[in-house]
Amino acid sequence: MNKKELVALFAEKGNFETKVEAEKKLMAFLDTVEESLIKTGEVNFIGWGKWEVKEKAARTGRNPQTGKKIKIPAKKAISFKVGKKLSENVNK
Repeated sequence: MNKKELVALFAEKGNFETKVEAEKKLMAFLDTVEESLIKTGEVNFIGWGKWEVKEKAARTGRNPQTGKKIKIPAKKAISFKVGKKLSENVNK
């Protein structure tokens, strides 16, 4: 599902008057999740899932084209752990 399809479904489910209004609300939600991840490092919806910022250590890797060793710098990555309710609903 792409953004356009998600907005259309969100507009329908949320009973919004226009898709533009639905897109603004959806983007506000996503911006809030992003800000929360930046500030606190996690967003948790009990039963649905949890986004969490994790630190990835610097490491040595290989360039797949040349086989040369390269240094991969440390970075932050976002992980998502699915909640029980969402997992059960998807697996019905």
